[in-house]
Amino acid sequence: NAEPLMVFLFFFLAAFIVVNAMALIGGLGTYAERKISADLQMRMGPNRVGPYGLIQFLADGVKFIMKEGIIPKSADKFLFTLAPTLCLVGVLGSLTVVPYSSGFILSDLDIGLFFLIGISSLVGLGIFLGGYASNSKWAMLGGMRAAAQIISYEIPVVISGLSCVLLAGGLSFTTLIEAQTGFPHGWFIFHNPFTFIGFFVFFVGGLAETNRAPFDLPEAEAELVSGYQTEYSGMMYAMFWLGEYANILLMCALGSILFLGGWLSPLDIFPFTMVPDPLWLIIKILFLFVLFALVKAIVPRYRYDQLMRLGWK
Repeated sequence: NAEPLMVFLFFFLAAFIVVNAMALIGGLGTYAERKISADLQMRMGPNRVGPYGLIQFLADGVKFIMKEGIIPKSADKFLFTLAPTLCLVGVLGSLTVVPYSSGFILSDLDIGLFFLIGISSLVGLGIFLGGYASNSKWAMLGGMRAAAQIISYEIPVVISGLSCVLLAGGLSFTTLIEAQTGFPHGWFIFHNPFTFIGFFVFFVGGLAETNRAPFDLPEAEAELVSGYQTEYSGMMYAMFWLGEYANILLMCALGSILFLGGWLSPLDIFPFTMVPDPLWLIIKILFLFVLFALVKAIVPRYRYDQLMRLGWK
């Protein structure tokens, strides 16, 4: 029977397209972030590799591939190697339920939001394992910080997301988006004052979930060398780095779907209706990504006790 083979090939091709598109968007996102930070701090930013430094992220990727991956003698070799893989698997597994348009979603689960929350928690496990397996005090401190931080900020992120689930009447991402027709009153961010506040709670929680400034305590360079990544090098280090940026894009996609109407056009008139559905989602993701980059460039890092107090309050 050729049908299972055809289904497998279809999913393989779709997953290949999604992973490569996310890798490209993530790479260009790192470039955009460095340029935004440079502009705010009156520097040049990447400007050597390619026109305006556009292919700097490719040069970085090639450099990581060519570097030797060193495993410390006293490290737990299996867990040390497994940790960055878990980070990447957690993010890529989450992409299976993200709807890119009304006709392109790898798996439209009825419990889409729960599935995404569950599988993306592998990222936190990978970060903690990386810190534990390194057998280094700096890495262990970074891993413990990350574990406490991700557990703390998962709660406000999930609760603000569940407010949208109550309005839509379902956990499926397609249901969540189809409940948000019209603009400006139709999107959940403008539905009522509580969801408006909920969006900002989600955004702040998203910063902490993805270990971004001002909550980048697990890899605080000034005090922990490089936190949980201290002992990593080569492609394993790059996998942490890729997982982090893919996780940021995932949080931006989740914010777009829950609060900003996902793939829906802001106005149901020409020329807005001519823009393809996936492009609207990408525009919204990039808008939130720019906010992430601006926060990193502007806001100073929190002290760890302040971070935990804010999360639980």
